[in-house]
This record gives sequence, C-alpha cells and structure tokens, in this order.
Amino acid sequence: MIKINLLPQKKKAREASPGERDVALGILAVAAVFAGVYFGVHMKKAKKLKDLQHTNGELEADNQSKREQVDKQKDIEQIVTAEQEREAAIAKLVKAKAVPAHLLQEIGDIMTPGRQPTMTKEMAIRTSDGPKGDPNRRFALDWDPKHVWITSFAETGGVFTLQGGAQSDADVTQLAKRLQASVYFQSVTPKGAERTTEQNGNISYYTFTITGKVVY
Repeated sequence: MIKINLLPQKKKAREASPGERDVALGILAVAAVFAGVYFGVHMKKAKKLKDLQHTNGELEADNQSKREQVDKQKDIEQIVTAEQEREAAIAKLVKAKAVPAHLLQEIGDIMTPGRQPTMTKEMAIRTSDGPKGDPNRRFALDWDPKHVWITSFAETGGVFTLQGGAQSDADVTQLAKRLQASVYFQSVTPKGAERTTEQNGNISYYTFTITGKVVY
C-alpha cells in the first residue's frame, strides 16, 4: 500500500552564513562605538557648552549692572562739577563786591545749565516762541552757560558793571538776553566783545563788559 502524507513538511531553519554573521557583528560594533562617542564625548561637550553659555549670561548681566553704575557715576560727577562751577562764579561775585543775596542767587541761576532767569509772566511771553514773542528778547534754551566766565561784578548807585570772558560773541549775547529778561536787572547793555589771544597763540576767546541797572 502506498501512503501519501498531505501534511506540510517543516523546512529546516536557514542558517546564516559566516559572511552574514560578520556583517551583523560589524554593524553592532559600529553602533556601539557611535553610542560611546555620543554619550562619552558629545554629551560632555554639550554640557560644557551649556555651562559656558550660563556663565557668559551671568557675566553679561554683571557687566551691564556695572555699566549702569558707571553711567550713574558720570551723571553724579557732571552734577557735582556744574554745582562747583556755579559756586565758583558766585564766590567771584562775593569777592568782587558785596551785593544783595537775591542778586547773587539770580546770577548763579543764570550761570547754571538748564536754569532760566526769574521772569514776570509778561516777560516769559515775550521771550517765548509764541505769536506774542519778541525775537529780540528771545534766548536759546539749549545755551551752555559754561561757555562764559565772570571775572568781576561791581555795583554803584544801582548801576552794575559785569566783566568776563566767553568762547564766542554769541555767548555774550545769550548772557545779556538772560540778564535783560530777569526781574532783577533792567537797561542791560552789552558792549562789543573783543577777541583776545593768549601769548602762546593756541587759545583765543572774547572779553566783554555788560552794564545795566539792578532792581532791589
């Protein structure tokens, strides 16, 4: 009798050839090396870079804080310098001749950057840029009084004479206009400024005289 087996025959498992095993082992070895490099080198460098960025951020914040402190120090120094110059100008006036305190204060204010003379409401309108302003009375608000220095101030019988030096003739005009606008002075007249050159010929400036009347 002939027997026929209809059940599927199991195939023998395919065995990898030696060449295929070598390739697989090579891939695993390369992967292992890459993982070692990544975790051993790259991660360390990434952490070091992150630490450096953090340190740089702290240094920049510290530098910015120091820069702000330096800027504040400069502002303080400028304020102190301006006040010292103002006190020096007043001291010259006191030494030249004793005059009422309010006149000294007024001249000190006029010689201080950013301050304006004491004016009546009408005078403030005349010196303004408005339609009722007088161009002949108007003075520049951004004028720097440090361009002018006072050498003497004398007052006799209500008439004053102020002498000094200036960097330019326009600076003399600005000073005279402020005196003219002040409630403490009237009939202010600047005389022509004369150009003066130092003996070494490197520095030149203008000497001037301003006269007028004081209002007590």
